[in-house]
Amino acid sequence: MNLSHREADTVFAIMRDLAGEDDQTRLRERVGAQLLRLLDAQYMASYVWDEASRRFVGRVSINMDDANLASYERHFQYCDPITPVLQRRRTATRVAEIISRRRLERTEFFNDFLARDGLHYGINFYAYAAGRNIGDFRIWRGRQKEDFSGRDAAILDAVGAAFTQALLRCRQRERTGGTGALDTLARLERPEICRRLTLRQREIAAGVLRGASDRTIADELCIALPTVRTHLRAIYQEFGVSSRTQLIRALTFDDA
Repeated sequence: MNLSHREADTVFAIMRDLAGEDDQTRLRERVGAQLLRLLDAQYMASYVWDEASRRFVGRVSINMDDANLASYERHFQYCDPITPVLQRRRTATRVAEIISRRRLERTEFFNDFLARDGLHYGINFYAYAAGRNIGDFRIWRGRQKEDFSGRDAAILDAVGAAFTQALLRCRQRERTGGTGALDTLARLERPEICRRLTLRQREIAAGVLRGASDRTIADELCIALPTVRTHLRAIYQEFGVSSRTQLIRALTFDDA
C-alpha cells in the first residue's frame, strides 16, 4: 500500500506509541488520536468487552459528549443494530458494509445516539486474542465528509494487528506487575503456539483455560458442540495430553 508522507509519518508515530509502556487506557487514547489524523476523521470511541457482564466497559473517547456516551452504556449498547455484527468481524469493517445508510438513519440508535454527536460514517476495529475481544476502535466522520473507503479499512487493519499485540503486552504488565510472566492470552498468541494450533483451536483452548464448559465454548463461538469436542481431541493430540487439567498445564508452562 502506498502512503503519503503525512500518512507514513502518522503510522510511524502510532508504532512508537504501540511500543511504549502506556497502560491500556492511555494506549487507546494516544493511538486513537493518531488514528483520527491518519483516517481524516473527527470522532473516536474505544471500549473493552467484559465477558462476565456481557457489556462494553472502559470507555475512552475523543470529540464525543460524555452524557451521550453514558446513554450508550446505559441503554443504546443493548439495542445497537451495528456493533454486535461489527464485533464479530476479525478485520476492520466499514459500517456501510453491514447496513445501508437509509436503513441506519431510520433507527433509534442513529437518531437518538449517533446523530447527537454528529456521527454519520463509521469504521470499527475489534482486537481479538485467543478468541476474546480485548479492545476496539470505533472511528467516525461527520456528514460533511465522505464515507470511509476500502483503503481506509486496509490501513486500520494493518495498524490493528500491532494494536492487538500492544494490548496483550499491556495486559501482561498489569497482571504480572512487570515480572515478565506471560498471561494466558499472550501465551496462546506466541508464534510457536500459532504454528501448532489453528485460530479456532486457540479460541477453544482459551475457553478451556477460562474454565468454560464445552457447551459454553460452543455457544460463545457459535459452533456445534461436537465440533468443539473434535477440536479438543486434536488439541489434546497435539500436546500429548488426555485431560483438561493436563492441557492447562501444557499451555501454561509449555515453551514449544
